[in-house]
Amino acid sequence: TFPIFIHLASSIWTFTKVRSGSFAKGHGNLKKFQKTTMELFMQITIKAISAKDRKDWERLWRDYLTFYETSLPDEVFDTTWQRLLSDGEDPEGWLAVNSEGEVLGLVHCLYHRSTWTIAPVCYLQDLYVVPTARGHGVGRLLIEKVYDQAEKASASQVYWMTQDFNETARRLYDTIGVLTPFIKYRKP
Repeated sequence: TFPIFIHLASSIWTFTKVRSGSFAKGHGNLKKFQKTTMELFMQITIKAISAKDRKDWERLWRDYLTFYETSLPDEVFDTTWQRLLSDGEDPEGWLAVNSEGEVLGLVHCLYHRSTWTIAPVCYLQDLYVVPTARGHGVGRLLIEKVYDQAEKASASQVYWMTQDFNETARRLYDTIGVLTPFIKYRKP
């Protein structure tokens, strides 16, 4: 098994990879999930972000920031975009696209060292799925793409944060993780 740690503002979820390539631990019925969502999985492609995706990526990125009631200067958009397109530089990014070519979600991750492991740690920094696609497995597919990439990079962990009011996302995390008592603090 491959341990995965997901850090969510007031909580940390732990994930274990199972043989089927999906993630589950302690909650939910994986076979039922696979059976009821198999058709949707067949229609969704997770693809690396490329130069031609700027318009779709920026639309989703702005929607993501709006969800968290924040904004960023254009310089941050441009710098993040250039970093996403630069080979060998963090962050890495992927988009979820349906069979009609509609972009339904995005995910960004980056790697860093840790004093707790020799291997790098993967931080899943951003995950966003358009409201109409939430609850249909798109977020899970994006997370699993990061898991696969982290495994290829021999990362010891994958983690991310969300705000405690993000109930829709937390429902997904609760089905594939175990809540722990960690709390995040930052400098005011």
